[in-house]
Amino acid sequence: MKFRESETVELKKSTAELKEAVISISAILNKHSQGEVYFGIKDDGTVVGQMVGKDTIKDVTQTITDNLDPKIFPKIEYRKIEDKDCLVVEFHGINQPYFAYGRAYMRVGESDKHLTAREIEQQIVKKKRLSWDSEISDKILKDVSTTTVKEYMRKANAARRINFKYTDVKTTLGKLGLLDGGKLTNAAEVLFCNRYLLEFQAAVFAGTDKLTFLDIRSFKGNIFSLREQAEAYVKEHIKWRAEITSGPRKEIPEIPVDAIREAVGNSLCHRDFSNPKGNEVAIFKDRVDIYNPGTFPEELSPNDFIKGKGYSILRNPLIAETMFKSEDIEKWASGLKRIYEECKAAGVKVEFKQVKTGFVVSFIRPRWEEGEGLGNTGSRGGEEKIKADRGDTAEKVRSKYGETAEKIFLSITGNLFIKTHEIAEQTKLSQRTVENVIFRLKRGRFLKRVGPDKGGHWEVLKI
Repeated sequence: MKFRESETVELKKSTAELKEAVISISAILNKHSQGEVYFGIKDDGTVVGQMVGKDTIKDVTQTITDNLDPKIFPKIEYRKIEDKDCLVVEFHGINQPYFAYGRAYMRVGESDKHLTAREIEQQIVKKKRLSWDSEISDKILKDVSTTTVKEYMRKANAARRINFKYTDVKTTLGKLGLLDGGKLTNAAEVLFCNRYLLEFQAAVFAGTDKLTFLDIRSFKGNIFSLREQAEAYVKEHIKWRAEITSGPRKEIPEIPVDAIREAVGNSLCHRDFSNPKGNEVAIFKDRVDIYNPGTFPEELSPNDFIKGKGYSILRNPLIAETMFKSEDIEKWASGLKRIYEECKAAGVKVEFKQVKTGFVVSFIRPRWEEGEGLGNTGSRGGEEKIKADRGDTAEKVRSKYGETAEKIFLSITGNLFIKTHEIAEQTKLSQRTVENVIFRLKRGRFLKRVGPDKGGHWEVLKI
């Protein structure tokens, strides 16, 4: 891999150039909110290596935090590049303007330009104008869910992306930068107030359009609650199958769960909160669409981000920063790439659609009944064993309870989250018949229900 400098990457021959690196960090933060510095690589891309002592990371961290204002907490690690030790600094921040050694800079190409007082003022005005989430909310501290803040801090501390513990709601939100003059910002409201009125609409449709729906829900709550509910809804209504190899049985979803999680999280983090239209998840026969009422940056396309060439343009920087610290979203500008790569690894097609009112991530559902997508989760021999085990158990069901029971058993093993009315529709049987057969299969120790009727799933005991 050939390294070269850019508007978000700075190369330094060694930590002897640490002061210049701190200046570059401030310049990159003021332009793009995130970037990387490599120590041990010359500015022409030649890897020469960096001498690393026991205190090197500590010294670099101290220099960055002491000489940048506002402070940031970068990620610093050793990395082998072309068999040479290098030091890599990854950093991000949204509290522009950033000052290095008392002066502000802006990244222009591969150079760091000194900002004038007028330019600094313009940057502050621009930030205030664009950032809805930094405006004062009409909610008060009593509206904040203490439980949600404590759970958030537990995750953020576990991720080691913050360096303080929970004390009380006001102090914690203040340290997170979510208060302005002691008052809640809009970011604090949507993240931690349960009584927020925006909705996440979710529905299952019978076909490939929105003409006939089989189920419809409306979720309300803060971002963390909406995310959890929307993710659970998708997982409940997609297909799952069992994979049995030499180890424990694995339950495989038709769409990678990590890709669903990333898509739902990004749709909430980057939505346009001034738009009264809510987020949506629509489950069709052929696809799952996750809609975000926030238009895509005009100068970029989804393909730029998939190729790793897109840079972050944050509609809600305070919300993004907060969710990043708890690992509820990952590195900025990498979400679409992560979704694409998760789906590619699982053999699932995903499409990113820019629409007039927002943005859609569309997961194309594999046709498992035709064998599509089954070759991407294990060896050919393992797949054949799964099919053989499933067929053997189905024969036992037929022998004991008849052909109708076999039909229902196969329907359930093809989708462990399927509901009785869906089994009835799929098998062309009455719901009463389905329920009676399931009762016998459970009594015969072929099936077990895990969790509640709504949100639970089937466990097949003898496959």
